[in-house]
Amino acid sequence: MSNNKERRQSALSQLEKELKSRDRKEKTKPMTVVAASLAVILLVVGGIWYAATQGGEDEAITADDSTEITTPAESSYETLAISRTTALDDTVSCTYEEAGDASREVSNPATEDVSATGTVTVNLSTNQGEIGMELDRSVSPCTVNAIEHFAAEGYYDDVVCHRLTTSGIFVLQCGDPSGTGAGGPGFQFANEYPTDEAADADLNTPVIYERGTIAMANAGQGTNGSQFFLNYEDSPLPPVYTYFGQITDEGLETLDAIAEQGVEGGASDGAPAEEVLIETASVA
Repeated sequence: MSNNKERRQSALSQLEKELKSRDRKEKTKPMTVVAASLAVILLVVGGIWYAATQGGEDEAITADDSTEITTPAESSYETLAISRTTALDDTVSCTYEEAGDASREVSNPATEDVSATGTVTVNLSTNQGEIGMELDRSVSPCTVNAIEHFAAEGYYDDVVCHRLTTSGIFVLQCGDPSGTGAGGPGFQFANEYPTDEAADADLNTPVIYERGTIAMANAGQGTNGSQFFLNYEDSPLPPVYTYFGQITDEGLETLDAIAEQGVEGGASDGAPAEEVLIETASVA
């Protein structure tokens, strides 16, 4: 347990050093390169992380700290396509494997004859305003199946969005009933699009997750749970985060207002300065 805490503290300390040196880097590098470098720092050190509880130990786990992520200039990033190259069958089978303790009691989603066509609307009613999400079954049906299931069972009700990032990548991260970034539903499931269409050689090369896209947070491939992130600006990230839908225009207005308030303590990554509470999540 102490070793895990030491690793986490070391990672956070490194992130702080890098952020403090940003002004110095800006004087010697084009702004696009600085933004790309910072994005990778946030990914590798802080990541689109959630602290995963494994074996009863609380660890800050990056997306993949075993591989080196390349950092081409931002102008060379490709935009993530929001549709598959090859369509899936109309229905698919899903697997949700037991993993750790549930932060809040919830049943497992259905696993057979899961629809891979059409969309479903999930509305997040927050204390900061409405955030509508149009979830796309055709790209990531098992993910949409899980998120719809969580919303229908009240899993996201009275849950804070625990993380806001305002530099390098631009996301609001939500979905952990514990509010700590360490929680999940007690099961996990595999990555879907774009990971399952990407060649292994491309998994470390960032793409642009555009403003308005929604993707799953994870602690490495195949560890998706209940946490997701909302991109309120374009964010360069490796294609190892399952894309599964779009934020409505009203939702983006709400996110813009949240981002404008910034991060607690004036940081660029951490809890939102103004608490963001999902009061209810409902399936339209």
